[in-house]
Amino acid sequence: MEPSTRFKLATTPAEFEQIHRLNYRTFVEEIPQHAPNPEGRHVDQFHADNTYLIGVRDDRVIAQIALRRRRPFSLDAKLPDLDRHLPPGRRLVEVRLLAVDPAHRNGPVPAQLLQFAARHCHARGDDLAVISGAVRRLRLYRAMGFEPFGPLVGTPAAPYQPMLLTLENFTHATLTRPSLRHGLAPAAETDAPRPPVNLLPGPVAVSPAVLAAFAQPPTSHRTPAFVEQVAQLRRRLAALTRAGDVQILPGSGTLANDVVAAQLAALPGPGLIVSTGEFGERLADHARRARLDFHWARLPWGTPLTPAVLADALSAASAPRWLWLVHHETSTGVLHDLALLKSFADQHRLALCLDCMSSVGAIAVDLSGVHLATASSNKGLAALAGLALVFHQNPPPPRADLPRYLDLALWAAADSVPFTHSSNLIAALDVALAEIERLPSGGRCTQNDGAAWLRTALAAAGFTLVAPAPHASPIIVTVQLPPTLRSADVGAHLEHRGFLASHQSAYLAARHWIQFCLIGAPSPATLATLVTELRPFAAAPTAPRLR
Repeated sequence: MEPSTRFKLATTPAEFEQIHRLNYRTFVEEIPQHAPNPEGRHVDQFHADNTYLIGVRDDRVIAQIALRRRRPFSLDAKLPDLDRHLPPGRRLVEVRLLAVDPAHRNGPVPAQLLQFAARHCHARGDDLAVISGAVRRLRLYRAMGFEPFGPLVGTPAAPYQPMLLTLENFTHATLTRPSLRHGLAPAAETDAPRPPVNLLPGPVAVSPAVLAAFAQPPTSHRTPAFVEQVAQLRRRLAALTRAGDVQILPGSGTLANDVVAAQLAALPGPGLIVSTGEFGERLADHARRARLDFHWARLPWGTPLTPAVLADALSAASAPRWLWLVHHETSTGVLHDLALLKSFADQHRLALCLDCMSSVGAIAVDLSGVHLATASSNKGLAALAGLALVFHQNPPPPRADLPRYLDLALWAAADSVPFTHSSNLIAALDVALAEIERLPSGGRCTQNDGAAWLRTALAAAGFTLVAPAPHASPIIVTVQLPPTLRSADVGAHLEHRGFLASHQSAYLAARHWIQFCLIGAPSPATLATLVTELRPFAAAPTAPRLR
């Protein structure tokens, strides 16, 4: 084993530049696969889709391999009938561009890199890898468990053998070959801590008690005991939020907002939607699909809602009768002033509707005076996803013109059990709500020192935070990465180091954003470790002391 060789995901511009030059030396100068160029660097045609795993020694990339999951693969072009050679029902990844510095080819580095890649794929859920293996390296691939299939591809000067590796064969090779079992780089460089720290805004970490409640045998939704359990749960949710009532529907938060859109169609006059991020823009999409008459004040992402901003939005609308917006804009990490929103709506006689997906349960939320509001069982409530919550101040009017699932009055008339319900999800939410009710703050998170410290530490490290400090969420921290970094690469690095961060949504990836959710109340030491892992991705003065 070579303990000074670290195996990691490539994430920095310097590492990617070294990858391009190692590609050139290997696949242009050594293997005549591509034409020479004066720059001495070769950027792979699939670079934007590749995940690169590298071996690093003294900050120098000495080995690399690329993984790609998007079809068509490069092997598809070489074998048009590729799928005919593969076992069905597998999650497939293509392994390409294995390149090792000549000085390290005869040692353990090639096998260590391949095993590191296999472990990475295993962690991602991939169970079948395909590769165009250089003929001269077939012995190495076979030792890892790869099996050849199909004819040779490539050129006479650079022949390659298509090969596949199943998860079963990799496991067998690792267990039966001591050189593979013991030859990997130190665990601190390759294996994430277990269990990982969940910093996702959804699904959030849930307690063992919630999981235990969900695991109980299911019961019929028609039993009196279940109906009473739902009724008590509704009363407790209404008391937590000071709402008039709440209906609990099987479904996601998207369903809850569709229900609100359906109710707004019954209100006389047009409405106003104000958006400052991804989820506010989704409200406008809900309204369009429900054929509502409304004005959309589409503001720059991250804009705090102040009296002047709201007044400007109102002046551009045509006598609106309702106002619909997001209370806690998860995409940007901005928490809007609920008292301001209620006061503004009351002053202008607007029926106020709020998306509270990430605020109900996470912080104290007072929905008194709010016409309609939505939440879900996951997010701030930290139960399991699958229940949509629609809070209403007054009994909803009957609407025979609506689809049954969108008719809030139908749900209210049936005490939230008109159709099939999941007793398991209800039981999990019951326990999660009890956990919140034991807290003095009315929510799992408040504006605490941990959230404030994380923002301060990340700013000190050179990162740009999306939310302005006076309006920052105590739950979500959204970070603007440097434009040279891909959020997917940084997120993958953090995952290998034991942190699950939000980065895979299209709107995050397009903006080079990455998010951290603190609903799980990570410890000060955990936050300090997170900043340490992030610091190499920005200019990093010393972070402030975590108290």
